[in-house]
Amino acid sequence: MQRESMEYDVVIVGGGPSGLSTAIRLMQLAQENEQELSVCLVEKGSEVGAHILSGAVIEDRALVELFPNYKEMGAPLNTEVLKDEVYILTSDKGGIKTPNWAIPKPMHNDGNYVVSLGNVVRWLGEQAEALGVEIYPGFSAAEYIVEDGVVKGIITGDMGVSESGEQTDMYMQGMELRGKYTVFAEGCRGHLGKELISEFKLDEGKDPQHYGIGIKELWDIPAEQHQEGLVVHGAGWPLNESGSSGGFFLYHAENNQVVCGLITDLSYSNPHVSPFDEFQRLKHHPVMAKHLTGGKRASYGARAIAKGGLNCLPKMTFPGGLVVGCDAGTLNFAKIKGTHTAMKSGMIAAEEIVKAIKSERQHDEITEFTAAFESSWVYEELEGSRNFGPAMHKFGMYLGAAFNFIDQNLFKIPVSLHDTTPDHATLKPASECKKIDYPKPDGVLSFAKLDSVFIGNVNHAEDQPCHLRLKDASIPLGSNLEKFDEPAQRYCPAGVYEIVEEENGDKRFQINSQNCVHCKTCDIKDPAQNITWVTPEGAGGPNYPNM
Repeated sequence: MQRESMEYDVVIVGGGPSGLSTAIRLMQLAQENEQELSVCLVEKGSEVGAHILSGAVIEDRALVELFPNYKEMGAPLNTEVLKDEVYILTSDKGGIKTPNWAIPKPMHNDGNYVVSLGNVVRWLGEQAEALGVEIYPGFSAAEYIVEDGVVKGIITGDMGVSESGEQTDMYMQGMELRGKYTVFAEGCRGHLGKELISEFKLDEGKDPQHYGIGIKELWDIPAEQHQEGLVVHGAGWPLNESGSSGGFFLYHAENNQVVCGLITDLSYSNPHVSPFDEFQRLKHHPVMAKHLTGGKRASYGARAIAKGGLNCLPKMTFPGGLVVGCDAGTLNFAKIKGTHTAMKSGMIAAEEIVKAIKSERQHDEITEFTAAFESSWVYEELEGSRNFGPAMHKFGMYLGAAFNFIDQNLFKIPVSLHDTTPDHATLKPASECKKIDYPKPDGVLSFAKLDSVFIGNVNHAEDQPCHLRLKDASIPLGSNLEKFDEPAQRYCPAGVYEIVEEENGDKRFQINSQNCVHCKTCDIKDPAQNITWVTPEGAGGPNYPNM
């Protein structure tokens, strides 16, 4: 059956900060140039903002460029950071508060804002629609269209297909959305971005991308405990007990709410590590517990973070389009921030696309983007922090922190460190690693995975094809279980993967895809690279309120 097709000047995949900033800047420039421009944006979440998850303390640099009067326009940046605290946790009860002078400069948050990034994105969506962008939430981009080596648009996912692959009464065929240029802004480890990087060899000569899994909770706390504008970061326990690395955050937002979370670097080597359970026990540490005790958990979510920085940043252009934001990996890990850099990368893409269309070009490679990007403040930021992550991986927490203090605060060390081992290749055999006995959740500060998934409002339409695809169904039990005690049981923060023992003693690898929070950790960390995350039916997944 012939697919319906619609033509646009620009098609954008992903309604996050980078995709929406691209769309908004395109329309702003079109208006300035009195240029007709048709822009379409597809977002797999049920609404713009439904899948957005971030700490989030944001720097407003890109937003000021996009909307100089954003405060008067009502953008939800209401809580300015008033105080920074950084801790090194030495044990389950001990810790050291880092003096202000010893904190690397990029980690200071003067002038930044504690926000709900989901609400910021919802606001950006409103601005984009007001400028004439056609936004289609609830539609996933299932594949991109390539003709003669050129990307010419995308195909949205079919809806109403049963688990067995048959068309149901609710069947609706996906559409072709074709554009002169297509921008991919799916966020970290985007399904199509990953394929594009591979097909067009965009990461040739680059270090492999490195990731963390960020797990976040939103809490309502008593008014007398609330310290609006307080930002707390830290590292050390409990991750250091298993030789892992990462860091935690806790931010006092508006309305007596606190957001807290743990980022676990996915370069960890002990397959017994469970990032979810590490976070649950972290909350019992006095540094965290004093903020949460007496409060009530309101929401939960998880998302992978691309944190490799400049050394891992792929070429961002290819014939017919660009990959921007966290889909490419523009996060500045030294600042633990990626919103402003993602937005700016999309804005630069928009500026170069408008020039190309004005010159009556289409479907070619906008090579001018690279020079524009490399002359921007985003590139300057990423170049200045290129050693931050590799130093922590190479030298460990204490020596790495010392290296970064010198590099960021005193003088630039004239060297480029590299981390060339992909995160999926770092696991050691389970037999060589210490098994971790995680305490049972108390239901007060710590909770079970499935209870957490429930408050993340996770939902997928029943009877649809599994969006977590195994290249070889024999690997989980035939290889991963024996060698690594099948780590998918633990690295997934949503209880998607289970080893089920049948009554006759046989074991079965079970995928509970309805639990999936779209974090992409399985796609990244599986040691055999056997799991591929693809977009499920549109509108499926979490529905995060205020996250």
